[in-house]
Amino acid sequence: MTTNTQHATANARNATTTNAPRLDFARSAPKAFRALVGFDAAARAGLDPALVELVQIRASHLNHCAYCLHMHTSDARRAGESEERLHMVAVWREARHFFTEREQAALALTEAVTLVAGQGVPDDVYAEAAAHFDEEELGQVLALILAINTWNRVALATAKRAGTDERRR
Repeated sequence: MTTNTQHATANARNATTTNAPRLDFARSAPKAFRALVGFDAAARAGLDPALVELVQIRASHLNHCAYCLHMHTSDARRAGESEERLHMVAVWREARHFFTEREQAALALTEAVTLVAGQGVPDDVYAEAAAHFDEEELGQVLALILAINTWNRVALATAKRAGTDERRR
């Protein structure tokens, strides 16, 4: 038996966007936008920039957010990340040797939190992350995952086009 949720999910996957102009979130909800920018900055504080980009790239893959994926792979390249590792983020479990154990724990937590509706955040995934990050760092990583998931939803809801990074203006 198919549920309404399954129908909604299937319809959302099959939906197309025309790339017609949509709401400019920063202009239409400036207080919310500034709060999100501040949250994002606070979430990144003290974390390794390479780890930050890996988490953002993986969440953007999972959320099918081409706008954020383009932005964060470009940022990672500018920061010196290798093409080899960037190509492996989507299949990191099959290419673990490209990533440190700490990065793998963060990527697994990113997947669990991003896909939280499926099975929650499994105890083993949380425990592995907790083994690689102290409590403050783990809080930062969790905040980073929450921030990129929010940004992905903003970009998808407002039909942002990959390659049009407004931060550069």
